[in-house]
Amino acid sequence: MTTAAPAVTARFWRTRRSAAIAGIIFGVLLLLAMTMLRIALSEDSLLTLRADADRRTLIGLSLHLVPFAGIAFLWFIGVVRDQLGEVEDRLFSTVFLGSGLLFLAMLFTGAVTAASLVEMLASPAINTDVFAYGNSTTQTLISVYAMRMAAVFTLSVGTVGLRTSALPRWVCYIGYLVALVLMVAAGEHKWTQLLFPAWVLLVSLVILFTAPIRNVGPPSGPPE
Repeated sequence: MTTAAPAVTARFWRTRRSAAIAGIIFGVLLLLAMTMLRIALSEDSLLTLRADADRRTLIGLSLHLVPFAGIAFLWFIGVVRDQLGEVEDRLFSTVFLGSGLLFLAMLFTGAVTAASLVEMLASPAINTDVFAYGNSTTQTLISVYAMRMAAVFTLSVGTVGLRTSALPRWVCYIGYLVALVLMVAAGEHKWTQLLFPAWVLLVSLVILFTAPIRNVGPPSGPPE
């Protein structure tokens, strides 16, 4: 007897709304945090940051949003992986989970380092070498490594969406384009980093406002 292909039913997608809400919260919070950070760091010289308390306050507010965005992203990963676990192979499930967790770990590490630098700016005496090292480490961690993991996450979600028809094809193709931009340009062009939370927000809205897919996968063959 041939084994019937697993099907995604309306009941199977009972928690899709949870994934959508978590993704929307993540997308909105990280977009706000990254936008505030980019505005505050439009002039990121040490003297400017030390003299401008408003910029430091804006950086602090953006960093306070990161933990909540990370919690929502972790919930988004868990719910989506739970729903797709029965219809997707281990390769893409592992890449999806691994890249998402690595992105989250590096995002949190970068946020902690940035918070330490903000504290240094408020102190009367500051070691410029230590500040430069911390600033360079944070930028590399977020702009290079975290964004590359975000690109891999986007690729894996897009591929899973295509293979299972869980997402519209145009959303998956946009994901491929976003992943390419993040992989190539996120380190040099900081504003392109906003594409990742914006794409997660798009995916979440699509999940929230589209009907559950009734069947996914090739039809099962006749009994042998």
